[in-house]
Amino acid sequence: MSTTITAQPGTPFIEITREFAAPPSAVLRAHTDPELIVRWLGPHGMEMQIVEFDARSGGAYDYIHRDSRGEYRFRGVYHTVSADRIIQTFEFLGTPGEVTLDSMTLTDLGDGRTRVETRSVFPSVAARDTALESGMSRGITESFERLDKVLAA
Repeated sequence: MSTTITAQPGTPFIEITREFAAPPSAVLRAHTDPELIVRWLGPHGMEMQIVEFDARSGGAYDYIHRDSRGEYRFRGVYHTVSADRIIQTFEFLGTPGEVTLDSMTLTDLGDGRTRVETRSVFPSVAARDTALESGMSRGITESFERLDKVLAA
């Protein structure tokens, strides 16, 4: 399945849409269970270490991705975690202070399929563009390819 990543010129938003061959409950669990998230979040070849992971409304997360080039640390706070939505902040510590607000919606398409739609709001158009230029699109696409395999297992 293909991942659609949209970044309209002149706006501080990135919108991501992807369908998965799994029910919403399984997709939500893959996003909130630390034993599952380490198996799919991040580009191919990345190892993930969880420092903190409390995927509930009011909880927080902190994790490190590693590859042969170095370490990449991310953190955030969960504002809402429900059956069909996750709202959280997201910060890459390589660019501290550039915090995004991410809203993910899970839509039950029936027949065991789910559409995931995410909207990320960046503090500026420049911050959004920097994220895109850093390889963010590759990371999202490869993460979702890995998530397909976790959901199929």
